[in-house]
Amino acid sequence: MHILETLKQRAIAIGGTIVLPEANDRRTLEAAVDICAQKIAKVILLGKKEQILAEAAKWNYDLAECEIIDPATSADLDSFAEALYERRKEKGLSKADAHSTMQNPLYFGAMMVKQGKASGMVAGAANTTADVLRSALHVVGVMPGLKTVSSCFIMVPPKADDKTYLFADCAVVPNPTAEQLADIAASTAHSCRSILSQEPYVALLSFSTLGSAEHELVEKVREAKGILDARKVDFSYDGELQLDAAIVESIAHSKAPQSKVAGHANTLVFPDLQAANIGYKLVQRLGGFEAIGPIIQGLAAPICDLSRGCSVQDIVNTSILVLLMSKK
Repeated sequence: MHILETLKQRAIAIGGTIVLPEANDRRTLEAAVDICAQKIAKVILLGKKEQILAEAAKWNYDLAECEIIDPATSADLDSFAEALYERRKEKGLSKADAHSTMQNPLYFGAMMVKQGKASGMVAGAANTTADVLRSALHVVGVMPGLKTVSSCFIMVPPKADDKTYLFADCAVVPNPTAEQLADIAASTAHSCRSILSQEPYVALLSFSTLGSAEHELVEKVREAKGILDARKVDFSYDGELQLDAAIVESIAHSKAPQSKVAGHANTLVFPDLQAANIGYKLVQRLGGFEAIGPIIQGLAAPICDLSRGCSVQDIVNTSILVLLMSKK
């Protein structure tokens, strides 16, 4: 069974609700119909009902199983606006601006997630990543104990019985500090548990293995490990590790025999965005792995971004991942 089918069945068992704020986009409507038809989750579409139904009729989509909410006329608008005002007033947001902002489907959808009226939100088919992340940060903020929003990819091997990996951060933070690397490691460990339902073994990658080289770039990775040490995190990690020492058991015995992670890593934290982006694409294009993502992580509630070139299936798949992230 393909990993996505396994993840889908786990998501169905959660019985959650996905909010899709871009209901004027045809792909979003088709994805909503598909999610409901497969009984993956309940779906809430945001926007003006008559416009959404007219768009659906154009494509012969039946939205009978979807709930449609217009933020501008919702009974929750005032309370949502007040919640946003209380959260952002010290940043200069007025009550009038909060009321206006909350009529934006991105902000309304994010508040639905924060208030527990939806399990998670998926957006980005018609909005930029910056707009999606801004709404998420303004409404739900970052996970307690973290300061960094990042991303990961699920790297699915071509052979079903081979190991699946998480790669981070391949899409968000260009040149992370040591503290940001530690945050990325913690977020990706959380993603490993919530999405893959696996115990994370986190490798902080470098071109050095446990002191084999000295350089400021290596030192940053060591500092990240020191921060994780100080936080007393509840997952296994080690660094700095070269990639081969992290994932090849025989090389780990030679290079890092004392490490509990070396040779067994399933969660790879790259030292910067260039290395991570190149790394996942090499594995994807030359190794035949399937790359699922990017998955936004580090937020206090499950909200994920899409590429504006996404397919209907991308929206469905990301909704599955968001549901898995919502499980406590």
